[in-house]
Amino acid sequence: MTVVTRFAPSPTGFLHIGGARTALFNWLFAKHHKGIFHLRIEDTDRVRSTEAAIEAIIDGLKWLGLDWDGEIVYQFARAPRHAEVVRDLLAAGKAYPCYCSVEELDEMRKAAQAAGKPMKYDGRWRDRDPKDAPEGVKPVIRLKAPQSGETVVVDGVQGEVRVANEQLDDMVLLRSDGNPTYMLSVVVDDHDMGITHVIRGDDHLTNTFRQRQIYDSMGWDAPHFSHIPLIHGPDGAKLSKRHGALGVDAYRDMGYLPEALRNYLMRLGWAHGDDEIISTKQAIEWFDLGGVGRSPSRFDFAKLDNLNGHYLRQADDGDLAASVAERLGKTGDTAALALLTRAMPGLKTRAKNLKELAENAAFYVQPRPLVLTDKAKALIETPEAKALLPKLVAAYGAEIDWIAAKLEERARTFAEAEQVKLGAVAQPLRAALTGSTQSPPIFEVLEILGRAESLARLSDTIV
Repeated sequence: MTVVTRFAPSPTGFLHIGGARTALFNWLFAKHHKGIFHLRIEDTDRVRSTEAAIEAIIDGLKWLGLDWDGEIVYQFARAPRHAEVVRDLLAAGKAYPCYCSVEELDEMRKAAQAAGKPMKYDGRWRDRDPKDAPEGVKPVIRLKAPQSGETVVVDGVQGEVRVANEQLDDMVLLRSDGNPTYMLSVVVDDHDMGITHVIRGDDHLTNTFRQRQIYDSMGWDAPHFSHIPLIHGPDGAKLSKRHGALGVDAYRDMGYLPEALRNYLMRLGWAHGDDEIISTKQAIEWFDLGGVGRSPSRFDFAKLDNLNGHYLRQADDGDLAASVAERLGKTGDTAALALLTRAMPGLKTRAKNLKELAENAAFYVQPRPLVLTDKAKALIETPEAKALLPKLVAAYGAEIDWIAAKLEERARTFAEAEQVKLGAVAQPLRAALTGSTQSPPIFEVLEILGRAESLARLSDTIV
């Protein structure tokens, strides 16, 4: 059997971080089994579904590196096929028209509330002759669900789960306007697409019992279901925006790398021993549903930051420089890109994300004269610094080998000659070159900036 999975988001908003993890688990499971991974857009809610949301979902998946097989399936376009299945169920006597009015349904709802029970349709049109139908009323079509026994789901994560059929009512398959319901559409699409494994959040578990009844009524083989626990915040509460319930695009904007987010999301609810840093190749080799826990996972930004820092340090300097150049508005500036690439080894060890990396790298490509921070300005404006900097410019102007080791040696010799500590030279030097009091090793900065730019920046501070 070829394993076929799918990710089926509703395009009513961004690609939520929980949805991204669901997509990742489906993608990994298919890749692990050398199977197929499909993308289906469940756009049957025509009021809330938007093109912008569809684009955001597709863009988010592409950024995460989760490629799908074949064309994207759009659920709304398949509505005629969904209605065809309902006609088959009607012909087989496994579905029936229901002419209940809004008032009748409201009475059932109120009675259930009064009894402290969930709303359940009472089946009053289940075996009633359609000739009794009121004139001018368009019926909904309901599934004639079993009223006794149990519906059993053998879940890949939750284990065997049962529900008594008497707790389930005859669900609506087609609305009175002829539009299919979500429950029906999902089953028909999964069947027609040959989905063998449905991996989704455990908030869908109750839906699965109803969907299983549709499979049984049609005589179709149901896929293997696996319901993964939801993601909670660090405090154990439902994930909210303050915890990290953001779109994938927000994580990209915050400077996280896709490989780091993939690694983090994979470990959020799935484990392989004590392994934390897992490459995509290794993840595909190891991933299976047996490693998914039953308890909700807790989102932790500190862990994500640490993981992202690891991937930053491992990343290609040229790739990082290109990302930083884009964030600094230097896309297409070949000189800036070359400078940032040379600077990257000293920068990437000091940052947790691309946003921080870009902030730390900005001084390399800022136009002269630099805008100095208040602390940097204070360092340069001391009488000692004002006396030392012109002499330092002259000393460096005589340096032939513009490399960090030689530049440091020159500074030490200069400090000894001036009878001051090295810090008295290095601190105003850093302020003049970077506009800040913090930077990578300052002699490395001198080498990367080059002779002309370094001397020009130093000269800018001499008044």
